[in-house]
Formats: sequence, C-alpha cells, structure tokens
Amino acid sequence: MNAICVYLGSSLGNDPRYAQAAEQMGALIAQRGLTLVYGGSNDGLMGLLADAALRQGGRVVGVLPQSLREKEIAHQGLSEQHFVNNMHERKALMMQFADAFIALPGGFGTYDEFFESLTWLQLGFHHKPCGLLNVAGFYTPFLAYLDHVVTAGFIKPAHRALIIEDDDPARLLDRVQAYQPQPSSKFKPSI
Repeated sequence: MNAICVYLGSSLGNDPRYAQAAEQMGALIAQRGLTLVYGGSNDGLMGLLADAALRQGGRVVGVLPQSLREKEIAHQGLSEQHFVNNMHERKALMMQFADAFIALPGGFGTYDEFFESLTWLQLGFHHKPCGLLNVAGFYTPFLAYLDHVVTAGFIKPAHRALIIEDDDPARLLDRVQAYQPQPSSKFKPSI
C-alpha cells in the first residue's frame, strides 16, 4: 500500500475533535511513508489534513475540479496538484492514485466520494479497502442506518462488513493497511 485517499469536509464542522482527527490522520499517513491523496482544497478539514501531512514531510497529491479552484481555494503547497474538468474526473483520478479510501466527517461531497469507492468495491471494480473514521460518534447514526438497510434486505451483511470502521485514526490506519480482500460479489454465481 502506497497511497491513501481521504475524503472529508471543506468546512471545519462545529466540534474541534473533527479538526484534531484530520490533523492526526494527515500526520499519521505521512509518518507511515504513505502518500496522501485528497480533494486538493486549502479549506476546512481538507486544508488541515494536507498541512499536517506536509509538516511531517509527507507527499500530498490534490485533485480539484477547475470550477472549484476559486470556491474551495486550491492548496498552493502540495507535492502535486491536478486540476480536472468535473467531479466525475476528480473521483476517477483519486481512485486511480489511491490504494485505500478513508472518510472523515464531511457533507454531501464526502458521502458521494466514499459511497462511489464503496460501491466499486462491492461490485468488484477494485479491491481496495474503504474505512470510516467515526470521530466523536459522527458516523454512529449513519452506521445504524446502514444496519437498518441490511435488515430491510437491500444490503447483504457481507457488503455492510466491507466498511472498516474505527474511532481512532492510528487503529483505523492499521486495519486499512492490514486489509485482505474477501470474495464478496454482489451477483450470484452463474450456473
């Protein structure tokens, strides 16, 4: 594993533990000699994550749509910054660059990016781990909702189990780095 893509908010949120977790995750990724791939912004948690990795001497790769270059203020100090035409290209390039995906607190964009990575894992389009850092219980209601969706019969338990979840950044990184793909096709084998 060489690179970890982190999805997270371009806002800070209203709990200082979100910022602390972003900084800790960025520092840990760099300390482990991994490349950080993220959305390329200098705003909110995204900027804190990148700055923490850079302070540790880490390699940081940003991917930002041209249309967000001014709105999300592109980070100027990255190892590499890629500008793309739209969100589809952003997600595809981040997936190409990364060996694993982790979501921290964020909004619609974070969920969109994480769910696409997770769906592609479920469908077998890639075999890269997908983790959620449950900072201060941020994802607890969401994880309960996913359990409800399993109970309702729309997600198989094996697919729900594809999400590696933890509330500690170092432990989550350990688990993501130790991940071994399991056969878990969404589709029934053909006869």
